[in-house]
Amino acid sequence: MTDISKARIAILATDGFEQSELLEPLNQLRAAGAEVKIVSLESGSIKGWNEKDWGQSVDVDLTVSDARVEDFDALVLPGGQINPDILRADETAVGFVRDFFNSGKIVAAICHAPWLLIEAGVIKGRKVTSYASIRTDVQNAGGVWEDSAVVTDQGLITSRQPSDLDAFCAKIIEEVKEGRHNHRSAA
Repeated sequence: MTDISKARIAILATDGFEQSELLEPLNQLRAAGAEVKIVSLESGSIKGWNEKDWGQSVDVDLTVSDARVEDFDALVLPGGQINPDILRADETAVGFVRDFFNSGKIVAAICHAPWLLIEAGVIKGRKVTSYASIRTDVQNAGGVWEDSAVVTDQGLITSRQPSDLDAFCAKIIEEVKEGRHNHRSAA
């Protein structure tokens, strides 16, 4: 068991993150007592996407090139279409996701963020969900897709869309409390 107030959680995002999918986990995880850091491709700030236009900016705490998996207990991947599409083209970001998954630590992805899981090669044989429009991408990568608000497979948490955020955040908190999945079986 991990005390949530001692947990360190990274949120990996860049410009174009779905605003609610970054801010809601950030706020709920901090309210639960976790230390949450925003990790991105570059220092400064990143700008969210709020439904049909640019939203608010969030300060970056750490660049992905400086982030170390061993410094965190969980990784959260917000969606939107722009954010995960940019991140999945960056080898350092993809490597961070892959290394995080392979460490047995919690990885949580919502909406289009499973694109990063696909690129990192960690979705094959896993039960997952995603935004409906990338269902075929998930299935083609070997993911076992289901239409549920939140799906968990040995510490890999996925959700579909902003309306699932409360269930998504609650599951992240629950899984962080359970701790590392050292015996995560290979797919």
